[in-house]
Amino acid sequence: MTAIEQARRVALHRRALRLEYFTVSWNVIEAGVAITAGVIAASVALVGFGVDSGIEVISAVGLLWRLRAAGPNAEVGEETAAEKRALYVVAATFFLLAAYITYDAVGALVRREEPLTSPVGLVLAGLSLAIMPVLAYAKQRTGHEMGSRALVADAKETWVCSYLSLALLIGVGLYALAGWWWADPIAALAMLPVIIWQGWETLAEAHETDDD
Repeated sequence: MTAIEQARRVALHRRALRLEYFTVSWNVIEAGVAITAGVIAASVALVGFGVDSGIEVISAVGLLWRLRAAGPNAEVGEETAAEKRALYVVAATFFLLAAYITYDAVGALVRREEPLTSPVGLVLAGLSLAIMPVLAYAKQRTGHEMGSRALVADAKETWVCSYLSLALLIGVGLYALAGWWWADPIAALAMLPVIIWQGWETLAEAHETDDD
């Protein structure tokens, strides 16, 4: 490896670390604000969005640990026994989140529960929708340049977060603007296919590491 190639690998590794540090920091704040605002406003979509942000923190911390442990000259896709267990835990968390959203959203529709207007939720969804696509693209590009499947996979999760931000913005926004009480639980249910897909993808990844 030439000195230029080595310098490039080091620079990409540092960029990947910065992206993951930002991912963790943003999602910790996002999860705390969304869950708090969701509980206050009785918004299923907001709470579900916040819990998903918490799950993304777990994933990002795992990748951050691998990046730091592997360094710029090692493969970042190597899985340890602890990481395999973590993948199963994250997959289970996705399915539990899907079950919670289904139970709460369907219950809200049946009981015709009207959530409170949440300006905080609207601002949070708007900020997330502006930030997440940029972050996802940066991770995806860096992952391809590094040859890191783990970072590319993490970028996909961030793209998913962008979709959830849009669903949240539509649901909370429609209630705030039009007073459609059903928009919030419907927006929460619209998150389900992506959340379940994330769970299956994580479970498949865990099975692949078992095979390896």
